[in-house]
Amino acid sequence: MSPPFSYSLIPSEINLINPFMNTVNNSDKGNENDDHGIQIWQANKDRLTWMQQKLAEMPRILSRSAGKSACCIFKVPESLIQINGRCYQPHIVSVGPFHHGDPRLKMIEEHKWRFLGTLLKRMQRKGLGLEDLLKAVQPLEAQARECYSASVDFTQDEFIEILVVDGCFVIELFRKFGGIVAFEADDPLLSLSWIYSFFLRDLIRLENQIPFFVLQCLFDLTQLPVPDPDPSPTLSKITLQFFNNALQRSDEFVVKFQNLTGKHILDLLRTSFIPEGYEEPTERKYTNSHVIHCISKLRRAGIKLHAGNEDSFLVIKFRRGVIQMPTITIDDFTSSFLLNCVAYEQCHRSCSKHMTTYATLLDCLINTAKDVEYLCDQNIVENYFGTDAEIARFINNMGKDVSFDIDSCYLSELFHDVNHYYRNHWHVHWASFKYTYFNTPWSFVSAVAAFVLLVLTVTQTYYTVVSYVKRSG
Repeated sequence: MSPPFSYSLIPSEINLINPFMNTVNNSDKGNENDDHGIQIWQANKDRLTWMQQKLAEMPRILSRSAGKSACCIFKVPESLIQINGRCYQPHIVSVGPFHHGDPRLKMIEEHKWRFLGTLLKRMQRKGLGLEDLLKAVQPLEAQARECYSASVDFTQDEFIEILVVDGCFVIELFRKFGGIVAFEADDPLLSLSWIYSFFLRDLIRLENQIPFFVLQCLFDLTQLPVPDPDPSPTLSKITLQFFNNALQRSDEFVVKFQNLTGKHILDLLRTSFIPEGYEEPTERKYTNSHVIHCISKLRRAGIKLHAGNEDSFLVIKFRRGVIQMPTITIDDFTSSFLLNCVAYEQCHRSCSKHMTTYATLLDCLINTAKDVEYLCDQNIVENYFGTDAEIARFINNMGKDVSFDIDSCYLSELFHDVNHYYRNHWHVHWASFKYTYFNTPWSFVSAVAAFVLLVLTVTQTYYTVVSYVKRSG
């Protein structure tokens, strides 16, 4: 007896089955007893062509260059943008290709050409012109493309133009605000005071960078001899001086790092804060370490926080129950700087994680506005940002969605020592007793009153018992 159905497929009817197939119904009309159709799948030709094109395309949003150590300018992950908003994107000036052509930034885009024009007039003394700038940057074009994590959707000529125009604008801005080149009379970029603060923040945004080697090439080519006996200032020096108006570091500090280099301006500024002797350990000294508790719990365990006097806020020490932290001023610039440094360290494979470690430490210490108030009272934090609650919210957001290895960070020993001190029961109980009963004058008075009342009660009880014993005798 034959089966109720029989399938007979000829080679021309055999097709590859995939999710993008059309259905073809064929029925064996010659067999009156077979009412079932045969379903043969055929690939959609247009869909196959589209898939072949996708196979040939390279990733554009996160290009292959993003995995290389040379890549240093990144599109910030969407998760961080959702937490911290537009802190990673420019507000008045674009630098580099990522935000080039943004209509919001058109105002300063016009002044870039004005700055370039005045620079070219000075360069005529050296017999150089615009074409010389383009020719100097052209050999660096391919290397500069590799520095960006996303595909640069500009032709070679367009990309070179962006590097030259934006790079010269940044250099001229540093020279003018550094007093090396005079501003033009009634220059609005100088007379409008609000613009400078936006320049400070926009030039340290991760998505708004130009490779430092491009800036150095343009700086060297446009440098004019200085008649003074002192050597001409380096690019790193005038860069640090430009931001020193916000950071308020000493002139000796700037001179110390005048030959420092970086991947870009943000990395240069970040590297200048990393102190000697506070490198990340090459080998793990501790394992399975834990983050430390918030300030209120540390204080109950007898751990105090005092202001340090180091130049860099990254120099944090712990000794004999005291955490020493240098003063940090938290304002609009510092908040943007910290957020972009953390984003940079999260994206760059070969970058140390000093700022991430510092942000994580602050996130551990601060839970509430009272923790911020204590840091302000101890002169560890200078608040020009907002209320104590706003700083607490900013610090906690900065530590969200951040990858952090506590055992390999530069503060791994501090985390271990603080936790070890915290777990010492004698310290905890004694400090908790002092914190509960002697922290404020009112708690001290209450404790003394309770003690006096206890003594009086015991005394009264004693004399009552003694008098009863005497009468009984």
